[in-house]
Amino acid sequence: MTDHAPSPALLAKAETLVEALPYLQRYAGQTFVVKYGGHAMGDPEAQRDFAEDVVLLKAVGINPVVVHGGGPQIGAMLKRLGVESSFVGGLRVTDAATAEVAEMVLAGKINKEIVGWIAALGGRAVGISGKDANLVIAEKVHGREPDPNSGIERHVDLGFVGEPVKVDPTILTNLAKDGFIPIVAPVALGADGETYNINADTMAGAIAGALGATRFFLLTDVAGVLNKAGELQTDLDRAGIEAMKADGTISGGMIPKVDTCVTAVEAGVEAAVILDGRVPHAMLLEIFTRRGAGTLVRA
Repeated sequence: MTDHAPSPALLAKAETLVEALPYLQRYAGQTFVVKYGGHAMGDPEAQRDFAEDVVLLKAVGINPVVVHGGGPQIGAMLKRLGVESSFVGGLRVTDAATAEVAEMVLAGKINKEIVGWIAALGGRAVGISGKDANLVIAEKVHGREPDPNSGIERHVDLGFVGEPVKVDPTILTNLAKDGFIPIVAPVALGADGETYNINADTMAGAIAGALGATRFFLLTDVAGVLNKAGELQTDLDRAGIEAMKADGTISGGMIPKVDTCVTAVEAGVEAAVILDGRVPHAMLLEIFTRRGAGTLVRA
């Protein structure tokens, strides 16, 4: 008699699906906001993995909203066009010419590329920016840097760099209700009628808060928040984050990321997660497995 028992690999797949069941039931109908950026954006295989994750989330009844960045792509286009860039405190000084290129790259090229990846996998994505239906109203950001002579901090004009001051998520909820996946470029109008370029992490956090999202995923180029021994911290709250900032464990570019997560959860997001976007299907591992894959920040 021939043994028709399924292979261990097939059984493992079945186990994985069973493990995902309570999470599928829990998150059906919920909204997840995903900030997508970093080096994963430039890798075709990682792009496909990301698009597969987003299409799968929608297929199982979750409503994903994607907010994307594009700093390296903006930099490359500015270089091609011969437009010089300068930075203050990590923020690009955005004059009128730079603002025009940034909007062209973010709301045009990158936004529609992501829409295309999702469409190729059978998803229905709609690309918009913060300008559409007054989704986001921005306000000019004023930078600060130390004076090279005195060392005293001084105000620096960053040009057309903004931060969200008001979010009306109506267009996002309407698109999700009609079966679409919104893809949002971080560009918005100010009350002064000017166009502002917004940091994608900040924009995504503000949108997650306005939607009262169940999860806010910050896809980045690191595993998450690490302790002094280099071990991944899977759960943090504000007090833990402040202690790690105070002793220097959290430093540099991770500070604005954890601050964005704290702001989001304090605005009504159930939990924010810092995830390594370079890991294939990291989002699915975080959502549908017991172990998770990144650093989860709760209120």
